[in-house]
Amino acid sequence: MEELHSETQKAEPEPSPKIIGLTGGIGSGKTTVAHFIEEFGFPVYYSDDRAKTIVNDSEDLKIKIKELLGEEAYDSNGFYNRKYVAEKVFNNNDLLHELNEIIHPAVKIDFEEWLKKQTKYLVFKETALLFELKLNRQCYQSLLVTAEDNIRTKRVMDRDGKTYREVESVMEKQMPEKDKIKLADCIIYNNTNLEDLKEQTERIIFSIE
Repeated sequence: MEELHSETQKAEPEPSPKIIGLTGGIGSGKTTVAHFIEEFGFPVYYSDDRAKTIVNDSEDLKIKIKELLGEEAYDSNGFYNRKYVAEKVFNNNDLLHELNEIIHPAVKIDFEEWLKKQTKYLVFKETALLFELKLNRQCYQSLLVTAEDNIRTKRVMDRDGKTYREVESVMEKQMPEKDKIKLADCIIYNNTNLEDLKEQTERIIFSIE
């Protein structure tokens, strides 16, 4: 008679959520799409918003940013001086790169901590610089929200009260839409209305396997 050997069964590890990188240029409607995604029950990590919090909360980052940009990088109350920093780095790509090298590793750690708490099979990481910083390589798929340049320009002018030239100067600093479209796995075209935008969002996110 053969002996039956009982083997200790190892519990199967929980499957990791698939990370979908969500991006879009100024005026594309990226944030609106992110809110729709949350309505459909999926968590969104807002990288750009978290970065704004982290630069105020981390004493280590404060020291490094002041060393790079000067004491004026923070105001008299110790808060990040976004206007000053933006003016310093706007026409200085080297300085911008150095600033990103300080902030983005801290955001990466924050995202990883957030990710451990998620239970859905899909999670979305919203970031304006998904392709510029090659963060799409760390994602299962990338989702781009885009729109025609004239539509994006008008949206930002109406929303922020900026002049055409001000919006144009910001757009010129961003990666061209045609280059992002080539890199994206999924694309949402936000050229019409909110109903169409929501329908596209629902169709695309539920088609991701």
